Amino acid sequence: MSGKHLIESPTKADGAELWRIARDSQKLDLNSPYAYLLWCHDFADTSVVAKVDGRAVGFVIAYRKPSAPDAALVWQVAVDASQRGQGLAGKLLDELFAKLTGEGVRYLETTITPDNEASIKLFSSFAKRWETDLESAELFSASDFPDDGESHEPEDRYRIGPLVRA
Repeated sequence: MSGKHLIESPTKADGAELWRIARDSQKLDLNSPYAYLLWCHDFADTSVVAKVDGRAVGFVIAYRKPSAPDAALVWQVAVDASQRGQGLAGKLLDELFAKLTGEGVRYLETTITPDNEASIKLFSSFAKRWETDLESAELFSASDFPDDGESHEPEDRYRIGPLVRA
């Protein structure tokens, strides 16, 4: 796929494409299509979508933490297979947090399973580009998840900041 990436806030019209990108990644915990519609509608101000020729090809879904208004939690980052290897995930994070730091966000938080090397690299690179600290610690152990017949790895919380708008 060719063309330049347009990065903007998502709309509900993007919800189905964001669900497709997450599903096709075969790595992310897939949420319901309804959840992606809600995120595009209710969290558009704290999320971004990248489009090429009008088609969504990547996204970052985040929200402001009610318990810590100076922090935003990144729920999911995904990039369409046709766009991987171009640094798009990093560009999406940079674009979103350049905007959010102007609105008082000073910390980025996310959760990552210990074996997800790509996400660890993505968020470590983000902290380095923003010249700030990165701390990690276990947030949820495998035993915290329900015994639904499928195992879930632990989730480590990554906290990056303070973020300062350049």
